[in-house]
Amino acid sequence: MTSGRRALTALHLFLVWAVMAAAVPMLGFGLVVTAWGGGAGAAVPVLLLGVPLTVGLLFTAGTPARTVVPLCGSVPQRLGWAVSVFVLGTLGVLAGLAAYGGDVDLGSASTRIALTGAPYAVAAAFFVPNRWVRPGAVTILAAAVVYGGFVGPAQAQQRRQAAEIARYREHAELLYLGAAPPGMQLSRAEAGPAYFSVDYHGVRQDVFAYVALTVRPPFTPTPRCPDLLDKGVTCAVDPHGEMRMVRGLPGGEHAVTLIRHYRKAEVEVTSQTLDEPGLRRLLNTLHPLSDEELGKLMREKKIERRL
Repeated sequence: MTSGRRALTALHLFLVWAVMAAAVPMLGFGLVVTAWGGGAGAAVPVLLLGVPLTVGLLFTAGTPARTVVPLCGSVPQRLGWAVSVFVLGTLGVLAGLAAYGGDVDLGSASTRIALTGAPYAVAAAFFVPNRWVRPGAVTILAAAVVYGGFVGPAQAQQRRQAAEIARYREHAELLYLGAAPPGMQLSRAEAGPAYFSVDYHGVRQDVFAYVALTVRPPFTPTPRCPDLLDKGVTCAVDPHGEMRMVRGLPGGEHAVTLIRHYRKAEVEVTSQTLDEPGLRRLLNTLHPLSDEELGKLMREKKIERRL
């Protein structure tokens, strides 16, 4: 290909891009406005008028390329070329809209408008019989598919997860977790505006085991036993400020509750299946919930937020 033909090919593809980057957003905006105001039926006349006009613009843009694009050599061929480029390019635009609807980052508004013309330029490049132009179009198309189908969605998922983690971190002073007692596992966690609760259940389904952990802002400077206790309930606060409450249950069983202050929060653990030393070991393993732990809970759908 001579330098003159290379320049003409570049001008041809640039014209296709420029014309469609201007026409397609206008057509899309017109369809949205009319559909918004008068329903889908009102958009039909705009579509019936806009599509032929857009194809006509493509037809005009293909006129200078008669010597480099065989399909632009005659009027009927150029019309077929314009229709083909419009159809193929519109499929690319629709794919881009689908990717954008899936939260794939396509840049700013001006960048997205500029990208609107790219599928049409790539489609037009496939009709240029040149050993460099067509492979270049294939490369651009493959890159768009990889980004729109794989890289972009993965990045969007990371952004959504980061945003969700940030929402959980709004009350980071309450996000504390303890190591699951032996034979138990974390089954559910819930983050509210003024609390963070975790439920631990037994690993074996045939054996009942349950521990509840709740983290909240402290009610008092140090834990205090209630002034009035129900029948069968005993309560005491040790010299270290840890409160121990035991509630008698039918059958001679007991429910044990331990409450202590940890940093800027008050932490409560209670169970009727785990003994007091086990509950104290759980409290001794308290640590701030890490991003890795939070991400794992989110992936496993074991945590939820309450407003």
